[in-house]
Amino acid sequence: MSSDSQTGASSIRAFTKRTRPAGLVITPGASADRDHATLKAIEDGIPELPVLRLTLATTSVSNAVKKIAAAGAEFAAELGVAPKKLAYGGRSFGGRSCSVAVAEGLPATALVLLSYPLHPPGKSEKLRTEHFADISVPTLFVSGQKDPFGKPDEFAEHVPAIPAATTLEWVAGNHSPKGNDEIVELVRTYLGY
Repeated sequence: MSSDSQTGASSIRAFTKRTRPAGLVITPGASADRDHATLKAIEDGIPELPVLRLTLATTSVSNAVKKIAAAGAEFAAELGVAPKKLAYGGRSFGGRSCSVAVAEGLPATALVLLSYPLHPPGKSEKLRTEHFADISVPTLFVSGQKDPFGKPDEFAEHVPAIPAATTLEWVAGNHSPKGNDEIVELVRTYLGY
């Protein structure tokens, strides 16, 4: 099941106060760290949501998956919640790594994938979707309408491989869309905050 929107956050709420994630582990793209502006904007813009901004410091998906799983377990223990009560996500490589971790069995409530790198720019045949069929949690994609890592029609073709509910949201821009306020509002509404 998927939905595709270019409009308001009011239509994308996936969780209620009772079912929403207890925390969010969020990761940057491959060349960034935990202080990336979008990650900080999400933490600052949703103060009632506990957020762990995690630097991955690797370009290896398998190494990133291990780091995400370990940090998530520690964060859940710190919050006093079951690991499955956390949402995971991030920008580009960070979001991709979180989605692989969840597909490989990391317990989670949801995925929040910002500027997901569906394929390298100009190489649409090199898809990064082989794990989509194993994602079993609701998933939010937020990408720029002109992102060279994946256009709206490419997402519309490949995201339905995810058997869980998916939501696609498009914002102005490319792989680094401007307007963190809009992204924060989409994430806040989707997660039920």
